[in-house]
Amino acid sequence: MASHPELAEEGAIKIVIIKTTGDKILSQPLADIGGKGLFTKEIDEALINGDIDIAVHSMKDVPTYLPEKTILPCNLLREDVRDAFISLSASSLAELPAGSVVGTASLRRKSQILHRYPSLKVEENFRGNVQTRLRKLNEGVVQATLLALAGLRRLSMTENVTSVLSIDEMLPAVAQGAIGIACRSNDEKMANYLASLNHEETRLTVACERAFLETLDGSCRTPIAGNAYKDEDGNCVFKGLVASPDGKRVLETSRKGQYAFEDMVMMGKDAGKELLSRAGPGFFDF
Repeated sequence: MASHPELAEEGAIKIVIIKTTGDKILSQPLADIGGKGLFTKEIDEALINGDIDIAVHSMKDVPTYLPEKTILPCNLLREDVRDAFISLSASSLAELPAGSVVGTASLRRKSQILHRYPSLKVEENFRGNVQTRLRKLNEGVVQATLLALAGLRRLSMTENVTSVLSIDEMLPAVAQGAIGIACRSNDEKMANYLASLNHEETRLTVACERAFLETLDGSCRTPIAGNAYKDEDGNCVFKGLVASPDGKRVLETSRKGQYAFEDMVMMGKDAGKELLSRAGPGFFDF
């Protein structure tokens, strides 16, 4: 609306809230529900059917293959990529007593927690919106939880944050903190609107991370983490990680190169191939 006066007129934009499978099924871990696009499918269908003109996604939820007839040309300026540690009894993961239960439905978080702190326990069936998870924490179901700092900032709920985990302590999910906006591939008008919202630096880091994920064929069943950023010299630095779900094995790699689309996609793919070969067959099997 700020960029296009014609959209600032009353009724020019209508926001349609769509509940997805991932929002509705909260009784079991995402990995058990199976399939990809649990938080995007219904929104994509509305887009393809012409019920909506643009689709706003959390990039963390977007499968590496986009549905036919859609494009995702726009990423908004990225929020903080890090994870927040939340606890009523400890100021960090390191401070939690042995046997403490950490609630997280994310295999990426679970494997990295257990790798560093094998004495902790992880409650995997810990799902729901931020408010639900904080309530479970207050009720003592778990002693701590981790949430994306980006979500807490967007919800203006950072007062709940006990501490923020550095990228070295907890490598974020691919595309964490990034919002993507999709439109139909033949809709030039919407594509032009979206071009004015795109933050190119974010789009490139997300492309790098997603190339890594795609090479590994990542899903909710595999603990994968990846983060790309621009260093002080203007280069792209990428860090990637795969883990066994129990956290016993963690493989990491990094890349550094030019901050340009082709270079960054190649870095992501190359890092993915390296970790695939190092992991060997059966690494991700339960």
